[in-house]
Amino acid sequence: MPRRYDLPNHAHELTFSTYRRQPVLMHEGVALIVLEAIRRAGERHNIAMLAFIIMPEHVHVLVRPMGQKPTAMKTYVAAIKRPASFRVHQLLAQTAPQLDQSLVDPAFGFRLWLPGGGYDRNLASRDAVRVSIEYIHNNPVRRGLCSAAGDWPWSSCKQWHEPGCSLEPFMPKVVREAVR
Repeated sequence: MPRRYDLPNHAHELTFSTYRRQPVLMHEGVALIVLEAIRRAGERHNIAMLAFIIMPEHVHVLVRPMGQKPTAMKTYVAAIKRPASFRVHQLLAQTAPQLDQSLVDPAFGFRLWLPGGGYDRNLASRDAVRVSIEYIHNNPVRRGLCSAAGDWPWSSCKQWHEPGCSLEPFMPKVVREAVR
C-alpha cells in the first residue's frame, strides 16, 4: 500500500484502476456513474477538481483539498469508489450479466476497483500541476483512442479550453482558481 502525504496546499494526482484492468468504464452508463461519484465526493469533502479523465480501465483525477481542515485523500477516494462500485454492480447485473460476473473476486464478491488506494502523487508547484493537467488530458490521444484531447467525452479538457462551456449535471466542475 502506498504511503500517503496529505500536506497543506498540495494538489494530488490520483489514479485508480478497475479490477483485472477490465475496460468496463466505457460500458454504457458506467462512466456516467463514476463521474457522478467523483462530483459528489468533491462536493461532500470540499475538494477542488483541477482535472479528470475516465479511461477504459482507469481513472485520473487531479484535486486540491480546500478549507481549514482538508479531507484525507483516502477518505476522498473511498467516497468515489464505494458508491460507484455499488451502482455499477447494479447496472451491470441488469444490463451486462457476463461483464458483471467477470468482475467477481471469488474471495470478495463484485469488485469494480483493484484493491488498495491506487496511485497518489503530491504536487506542490504550479508548473507540476500544469504538466499533470496536460498529461491527464492527453492520455486518450497517447493511447490512440482519439486524435485530439478535446474529442474524449469523459474528460475535463473541454472545461480548460472552453471556459464557461455547458456541462452535463453529472460532470465534475473544474475549479481553475485552485491551480496555485
